[in-house]
Amino acid sequence: MLRNQSDHLKPAAIWAPLIIRVVLGIIFMAHGAQKLFGAFDGGGISGTAGFLGDLGLQPASFWAWVVALVEFFGGLAVFIGLLTGVAALLLVANMIVAMAAVHWSQGFFAAQGGFEFPLALAAMALSLVFSGPGVLSVDRYIRWRF
Repeated sequence: MLRNQSDHLKPAAIWAPLIIRVVLGIIFMAHGAQKLFGAFDGGGISGTAGFLGDLGLQPASFWAWVVALVEFFGGLAVFIGLLTGVAALLLVANMIVAMAAVHWSQGFFAAQGGFEFPLALAAMALSLVFSGPGVLSVDRYIRWRF
């Protein structure tokens, strides 16, 4: 009897969320570290607050802390697979606001400051909401499902 092609792919497919989690987590932790700590030539909280204030998001300091914490700790949570669904949803919301407030007016392509990159990040995070954290996640071992 011939095996169904989807049966053949199942062993590999269970690893896909892990790959997405690791890459997405690293990206968000790095961007969050820029905003939170000023790492990697980032502006820190004051620079982030100034940027958000220029966009009209008030109170800018409050939103700077929210964005920085969501990106850094949401990225960390996704990376280790802890409360993956909740963290991924927060990251999706963060990217939707970034697309609307910053990138949409620049068009699609990232090279021109467009929404291409935050859209890809939002899609990756949303895929984790639907798929779950996959193998080798804290959620899997403590049996939390969000």
